[in-house]
Amino acid sequence: MIDLREQLGPAGGVKQINRKRVLLAVMIKADTQAGLSRRTSLSGGTVSAIVRDMAADGTLLIEKSDNGGRGALVRLCPTSSVAVGVHIGFNHTRVVARRLDQGFADRHPGEYSNIGANSGLDRLLPEIRQQVDAAVRRAGGGQQPDIISLGVAVPRMIDPRTGRFTSPVLPPWNRRDDLAKQLRRTLGLTTVVLDNDANLGALAEQTFATDDGMETVVYVKVSTGVGAGLIIGNSLVRGHRGMAGEIGHSVMEPRGALCRCGGRGCLETVIGADSIVRQVREALSGSSLDVPDSLRSVIDRAHAEDAVCVRVLEDAGRRLGEALAVVCNMLNPNLIVLGGRLEAASDLVLGPCKESLVRYSLRGTADAVLRKSSLGQLTEAHGALVLGLRSYDRDDDVGGRRRVGARIPRVLLGGPAEYQPERLREEVRRTGRALARGHQPLLARSRSSSCGARRVPRRTR
Repeated sequence: MIDLREQLGPAGGVKQINRKRVLLAVMIKADTQAGLSRRTSLSGGTVSAIVRDMAADGTLLIEKSDNGGRGALVRLCPTSSVAVGVHIGFNHTRVVARRLDQGFADRHPGEYSNIGANSGLDRLLPEIRQQVDAAVRRAGGGQQPDIISLGVAVPRMIDPRTGRFTSPVLPPWNRRDDLAKQLRRTLGLTTVVLDNDANLGALAEQTFATDDGMETVVYVKVSTGVGAGLIIGNSLVRGHRGMAGEIGHSVMEPRGALCRCGGRGCLETVIGADSIVRQVREALSGSSLDVPDSLRSVIDRAHAEDAVCVRVLEDAGRRLGEALAVVCNMLNPNLIVLGGRLEAASDLVLGPCKESLVRYSLRGTADAVLRKSSLGQLTEAHGALVLGLRSYDRDDDVGGRRRVGARIPRVLLGGPAEYQPERLREEVRRTGRALARGHQPLLARSRSSSCGARRVPRRTR
């Protein structure tokens, strides 16, 4: 069994940093060497050398492939290390755990509880501990597991600089809550990080369920609350204070219902789970039929062809499409994914949503693929698991200086090279080295004299 903790400590020097980056990428998802090169922004030769060295020392295993070495899958050698992801909803909690030598396809179904944030931390924290223990035992396969990281998805904004709730802190949380610290104390762990659930839904979809070449992905979570996770240039966009993607508080009806954020007519008050249930109950008031009391029951009755439930869900799709039309005009995304509890009604929601997208957006900006989440109700929990592993990629020694990152780690997802900040930084470093040797960078050589710049002759060796 390999011990991953020692290898995941702070790295000093470029070689150790690159080795750690490849190791983290394999821990998140077994991949080919070409895939690892794309996801880590390292050259194919660098990845090949690292994989060869780590296979020789018994850390990585290269599976045989009919396509030769380049098509071979690289995965971890057997280990007892387990990563955990927790999704805390308003009225539920889901936990997933995966032993890191297992592939994503070998994942377990996870643990579920109907106790969520609305139940209060006094009930929530002990419930999370029981769920984590159960999920880890199942993932450990009879071995004594070592929980190496835990990521948490929450339905509120998280400041990436502090890892705590961003002001204004909306119910059911308050500004004194330090959820990561409380979980570390409850679970006895050192590595606990949290982020907004829609952000982590986008991260899970980009990591496990999309083509590598997609530049811009929007993940929309519709449950009790409504939010969006944004991936642009293959990086997760959180915003200055972690409030990017708060589409649920876009005003749709200026004189509409009061929202818990203090605004009126927010999208959340129009298509959130509570609003959908309320609309159905109002339409069926005085009826002898049983009145739905949850979004799940509304969806079930809609699938049984209840006219009121069908209409309310279709209208929700139309209003969601109106809000997403603004997003399409601004971002022109490749992919829009519907997640959250409304995902179970995707057959009724996505059609009207697409109609509104086309109607209210600039022609050509709404040609994105629109589909439901391929990871189901565990999407956010799987994104939280990835976040926990990425937390090790924040405090390495670069050029003799300790890189002190935000509480929430930066996320490198791979994809087209021109959108990868690591490769851009490497180009800057390479240009700096060239200048130090006396060579002129390409930009200076190619400037036209008509722009007022002196043409610099190319120096020969």
